[in-house]
Amino acid sequence: MQKTLTRKLIPGAASLSVLAFLGLWQILAMVLHSSNLPLPENVARVFWQACVSGELPYHLGVTLLRLVVSFVIAMSLGCAIGILLGQHKKLDAFFDNWLVIFLNVPALVTIILCYVWFGLVESAAILAVVINKLPNVVVTVREGTRTLDQDLLEMARCYRFGKRKTFVHVIWPQLHPFVMAATRSGLALIWKIILVVELLGRSNGMGYQLHLFFQMFDVASILAYTIAFVSVIQLFEVLVLKPLDKKSQRWRR
Repeated sequence: MQKTLTRKLIPGAASLSVLAFLGLWQILAMVLHSSNLPLPENVARVFWQACVSGELPYHLGVTLLRLVVSFVIAMSLGCAIGILLGQHKKLDAFFDNWLVIFLNVPALVTIILCYVWFGLVESAAILAVVINKLPNVVVTVREGTRTLDQDLLEMARCYRFGKRKTFVHVIWPQLHPFVMAATRSGLALIWKIILVVELLGRSNGMGYQLHLFFQMFDVASILAYTIAFVSVIQLFEVLVLKPLDKKSQRWRR
């Protein structure tokens, strides 16, 4: 009974939070009466016009494509390398300093170097994003691999589980929370990096458009494009990540 009531209250609280944010925005915009903070209805009108013209869907689609490609490459490589380092202490000790270096190199430096070395091409843009995200995934998954229950792994060996069966039924359920943490933080990090990549060296995408709006001091368009991208990421979180997380956690009591 209590769980059912809680489930009903959470969506209501979320809706109330959004309404409170919009109300605060409306009040501040009316009080300041400045072009630097347009009214919500003005932003909504710009958003609708950009959608109807096809401009916003096109640039949003380009950025999302870059996001998906970069995300898949970074997560795949990061998980594989993280598991490898977590299982082999000598390899981990050898590459630990590498991870620290790449974690602390500013994203802007990596982007500029990729463009200088490989040119203003799509592959350089994707590579810059992957390089910035990869160390975070490796470190997160490595820490998860270090916490694997050795008794369960020993049990799998005793029952002669194959590598695939051991990974699916023993290793993956324990690594799942760490992979989900890397996924959520990765989405938040990658799309911000992609905007900088597009701003510096691409002729399309959300970052390129935001740069143009900045030059024209078009705050309404900046907010409209930002809301569009954040909304897509939120939909992905609600429709994909949360159901996937819930499904994979069914084995827990």
